[in-house]
Amino acid sequence: MEKTFTVKGMTCMNCANHVKEALLKVDGVTSAKVDLEQKKATIEADSTVSDKALKDAVSDAGYKAKFGFFK
Repeated sequence: MEKTFTVKGMTCMNCANHVKEALLKVDGVTSAKVDLEQKKATIEADSTVSDKALKDAVSDAGYKAKFGFFK
């Protein structure tokens, strides 16, 4: 499955790379792309990956993930 979500707090390519590395460490995530200009991340993952796991990974990296209406 593919999921796209907003990532707040990124200011440079190092930030985007940090978020990408954090997402790739989540079990079940097979690929991750982070767009610094649009402040979005897109992942490919199996169906066992939850929004919470992705949000926690981004948060642990020092940024904030926003899925739909969740803040």
